[in-house]
Amino acid sequence: MTYRKKTESKKGRANHIRISPQEKILHAVNIALLTSIMFVCVYPFWYVIIGSFSSADAISAGVFLWPVNFTVHTYQEIFKKGDIGHAFLISVCRVVSGTVLCLFCCTFFAYLMTRREMLGRKFVYRFIIATMYVNAGLIPWYLTMKMYGLRNNFLVYILPGAMNAYFIILIKTFIEQLPPSLEESAALDGAGFFQVYRSIILPLSKPVIATCAVYISVGQWNAWQDNYFLVTDTRLQTVQLILYNYLHEAEQLASSMRSGMVTENAANMISPAGVRMAITVITVFPILCVYPSLQKYFAKGIMMGAVKG
Repeated sequence: MTYRKKTESKKGRANHIRISPQEKILHAVNIALLTSIMFVCVYPFWYVIIGSFSSADAISAGVFLWPVNFTVHTYQEIFKKGDIGHAFLISVCRVVSGTVLCLFCCTFFAYLMTRREMLGRKFVYRFIIATMYVNAGLIPWYLTMKMYGLRNNFLVYILPGAMNAYFIILIKTFIEQLPPSLEESAALDGAGFFQVYRSIILPLSKPVIATCAVYISVGQWNAWQDNYFLVTDTRLQTVQLILYNYLHEAEQLASSMRSGMVTENAANMISPAGVRMAITVITVFPILCVYPSLQKYFAKGIMMGAVKG
């Protein structure tokens, strides 16, 4: 017992690390600096949230740490106008289908670009890269979409973005870093082109696929110009366009209030600032739900230890 106590006391002294006063000051400064940076990054969004739940008078007076005169009237008025639920469903369908199609096309095309036996591989790859620097403009784009019959068609949301040169470059670069011995061993076992792509390339490319999925889904969720120019059918409108129209109405209300030509009933309505804040929360909240589910793949080293010997 005496020997064990002495051994434990020696281990305790060995594990104890002495920190000098200068190091303590440095740690305190680092903590204070990082806390300040975190506050600067988080507070603007927190300010938008508490402002969206505050009354119009409180927003005009200013809110800082928590909602003042808590109310959900702004959200109620937003969801009362139009079919937000249906538009939200259209937006979700757009994000899911557009992301899946873009990932499939980009990963498959990027894998083709890594195959040396493909004819004209360098020319096709350089042609794809050239599309990043050449843009015909809005009018040719509109005429092309209309000629393809994509006007008032749900496919206008997903087909034009099925291929993206930037994501193809990212995925191709990642695939080229995979050990060639994996494909060679699979070919020796009788695996074909599609089987190698499905069973080896896709599982090992999860980190870059997840990263591209986040960017694609965010881009699909925030897109509204194709809806604005090519879709007039209210059944196909996305939530972004509807919220954009609400924001435009809020600006008109603010203009009428400044000019003094406003009725007593309109004076009790929500403020333009509250509409902007509520729209921001509605727009950003679904994206905040996507990031945590895919974040674990960003730094995950799937290839570590995949090839031995």
